[in-house]
Amino acid sequence: MNATRRAAADDFLAAHGWGHAVRNPLAGDASFRHYERIVRKTGGQVVLMDAPPPQEDVRPFVTIARHLSALGLSAPTILAVDEDQGFLLLEDLGDDTYTRLLAAGHDEAALYAIATDTLIYLHKTPETEVIPAGVVNYGKDRLLEEVDRLNVWYLPLVGAAPLPSDVRESYLELWQGILPDAWKVPSSLVLFDYHLDNLLLLSDRSDVEACGLLDFQDAVQGPVTYDLMSLLEDARRDIDPNLVLDMKARYRAAFPDISNNDFETSWAVMAAQRHIRVIGTFARLKLRDDKPHYLEHMPRLWRYMETCLKHPVLAPLKNWLDTHVPSDLRVVPE
Repeated sequence: MNATRRAAADDFLAAHGWGHAVRNPLAGDASFRHYERIVRKTGGQVVLMDAPPPQEDVRPFVTIARHLSALGLSAPTILAVDEDQGFLLLEDLGDDTYTRLLAAGHDEAALYAIATDTLIYLHKTPETEVIPAGVVNYGKDRLLEEVDRLNVWYLPLVGAAPLPSDVRESYLELWQGILPDAWKVPSSLVLFDYHLDNLLLLSDRSDVEACGLLDFQDAVQGPVTYDLMSLLEDARRDIDPNLVLDMKARYRAAFPDISNNDFETSWAVMAAQRHIRVIGTFARLKLRDDKPHYLEHMPRLWRYMETCLKHPVLAPLKNWLDTHVPSDLRVVPE
């Protein structure tokens, strides 16, 4: 945070009664957002979100946070807002992220069960109630831009020559043929970055309210498979395959009307789309933003891709990748 931005944050805090509090930085993420814990010497603490425009816009976060709270889920309460400057004061939900708890030896199955039950609760909410105003469909243009990051960012990262325009176009065309199969399952609110770093255990709350939700400003309307797949095929962590099967079965038992074939087809398409997007995004973080540490997760992402490409619906994508991004290009240079 530069001096000008820090002064603006000081003014925002002072205007809302936190002007003389202690400011402690919290872990950031892959965006331009920054977070600080604001602690009063007399007691009490909140979190400052610094989301500088034009790169960031706090309004979607505010909308979704308030909507999730109204549905009975545990998003941070919004305490103060400056939309123009990109500052929020948030309820402090604590430090017990799933990532930190698992590193400390917490019961893995119990944490994943709460996170899965939270999605079941969300997806059982009628579609007319679960989608707030302003949330858009996970549409074709966005989906295609995300998978095209493979060409725009990943191939340059690994030193590959630019693909001819007709080859790149064939890649986008095959995706247009594949993506509709993701909607073989019902739609709901997709929180979009539903993984361990963005979930907290709130031990003073019960049932699904014990799952604290941190990152959801990119929410869209899309297939119900997306968030569960994001949770169980985490780009940042290997998960016991048996636990993955257990959580998928736990979710499926709550929705017996979804056929196994439709569920697995949707899962495979959304998994391939997400993993390609994240591969391209991590390459962009290295090349554009000088954040190389995300590259350590590339081997895991390509392993996920190898698995989901076995599904017959993805045969055109597998053939294209085997031809234009063969195994020697699926290894990030040291």
